[in-house]
Amino acid sequence: MALEYLTQDQIHKFHKDGYLVIPSFLGKEDTNALLNRSKQLLDEFDLDSHPRTKFTTGDDNHVGDDYFLASGDKIRFFLEEDAVDTDGKLNRPKQRAVNKIGHALHELDPLFRKFTLENDRLKSLVRDLKFHHDPVALQSMVITKQQQIGGEGPEHNDSTFLYTNPPSALGFWIALEHCTPTNGALSFLPGSHLMSTITKRFVRLPTGGTGFEPLVSTEEEKVINERAASMSADYILETCNPGDLVLIHGSVLHKSERNTSPNTRFAYTFHMIESPPNAEYDAKNWLQPTPEMPFSRILPPGEFNNAIRTGTD
Repeated sequence: MALEYLTQDQIHKFHKDGYLVIPSFLGKEDTNALLNRSKQLLDEFDLDSHPRTKFTTGDDNHVGDDYFLASGDKIRFFLEEDAVDTDGKLNRPKQRAVNKIGHALHELDPLFRKFTLENDRLKSLVRDLKFHHDPVALQSMVITKQQQIGGEGPEHNDSTFLYTNPPSALGFWIALEHCTPTNGALSFLPGSHLMSTITKRFVRLPTGGTGFEPLVSTEEEKVINERAASMSADYILETCNPGDLVLIHGSVLHKSERNTSPNTRFAYTFHMIESPPNAEYDAKNWLQPTPEMPFSRILPPGEFNNAIRTGTD
């Protein structure tokens, strides 16, 4: 079938590098609309109902187990650790204290839904890429990367946090502001999806809260981590303009540095995974669908892709 949005060169580059920057996926007007809506949500954020204001000194959980684990079908606000003092009080205005807004923006907010589930350009991209047979969307977020305190995003791959068997996560990351070397632009290790293994998964613990469950032995993980460390000099920093989209393979290693600039770095991101029976998403995962809000199909009813995935998944 003829390609609808991507070029064959872009598809090849994605499979080779594990990520792909698509300039101007959203136009200026649409990008500004999402940015302004994000700021409006921050203005409307009810700080008094947030659990962080009730935590005591020494509590290691900075978002609250229930508040985090039950956010898959809600719009909730997660704070930067450096924005909260030892008494659990904010040390700056609430609009500058939030790290991210999540995790059901794509379902519950009409504007974010329009550019996620009701976006014909996105559907065309999904058809061209053929990464999933029957893709569904989940875990949508606005990451604000606040000026001066925006925390680093350590090296990771997304399938660790949205694990399926076999791994199938695919990230869609849209810059809403300029992303620069000083405000936390993303960096990628090209080709790492072809040689890295998902060594652990982020799960709900039987005792409550979350943690990591190993998928390989300690010795295997050490070898894999050493190999990744030896390649760390090959990371590529990808600056982005507002409206640029970055496709992120679930196995590719990527990271972002702390925001040391006077400028925020707002970005909208969501993920897709494969549906059963092609991949299993089980009850161990921290984010769970609900009967009222199952994961959202991307393609029209009855339409499926002939999936072609790359990487060690």
